[in-house]
Amino acid sequence: MLNHAIDDFSHYLQVERGLSANTINSYRRDLERYVQYLERVLHKTDWGIVSRSDLIGFLHLLKDEHKSQATIARSLSSLRLLHQFLLREQFVEHDPSIHIETPKKEKKLPSVLSSKDVENLLSVSGRTPLAIRNKAMLELLYATGLRVSELITLKVSDLHLTMGFVRCLGKGSKERIVPLGDVAKSAIEDYLDHSRGIILKKNKEVILFLNQHGRPLSRQGFWKILKSIAKEKQIETNITPHTLRHSFATHLLENGADLRAVQEMLGHADISTTQIYTHVSKSRLKDVYKAFHPRA
Repeated sequence: MLNHAIDDFSHYLQVERGLSANTINSYRRDLERYVQYLERVLHKTDWGIVSRSDLIGFLHLLKDEHKSQATIARSLSSLRLLHQFLLREQFVEHDPSIHIETPKKEKKLPSVLSSKDVENLLSVSGRTPLAIRNKAMLELLYATGLRVSELITLKVSDLHLTMGFVRCLGKGSKERIVPLGDVAKSAIEDYLDHSRGIILKKNKEVILFLNQHGRPLSRQGFWKILKSIAKEKQIETNITPHTLRHSFATHLLENGADLRAVQEMLGHADISTTQIYTHVSKSRLKDVYKAFHPRA
């Protein structure tokens, strides 16, 4: 029976590979589905006669069931490990999984706010120190496309407001200079003049944006602030900590910005990473076309 080999394989994963029970159970689920296909559809009960076309047929079955490419890739990984094990333990004389390509993972388009939603989100009202801080943070993010991790580690000395730019250290400690628009510049000056000193209290801190205790704001802290403001503004689009970064890039490209310039501002090492935003722009153009063209 094919299932006996699955039991031996599970024991191998536990004893020799030292994998966790959850991981082993995940492998077993994939492999038991595979065994069902071999036995019930192909009527095969011997691993020695399982062929490459059988394995490919199983992958096509998963595709026909509308499984995601990530799920199919994970299943193929499980099947490969099993067939390698069977060959190594001399249960079979060949490995049918050799040279089968792993499906490419789908690129998920990032969540992007419309210009109207951005205006709504950035219209933070109130003159409390924290409200002024929140306004400055959001304006800075949308103006520069900084990562949230870059935002919360910015120092006051990284601001060059007179010259209209901000200096930041990105991934791999790579420094870049990003232009700062007048609106963001005004919001930051307001924060420095009327808010930061009050929040800072008697602390000595070089980080620009602080929490209510006068300490550097955490990523989780920023995330809570963003969710709270989005809820207050009744924004229905799914918002993540990087939503303003995604919106920054997409809106620049939609308005004719050069892809290389956007790559530079985002701090992407590879332009192919930036190109995802061109797909977002095309997708949004299709939505506009369908909504407003009389013969769409």
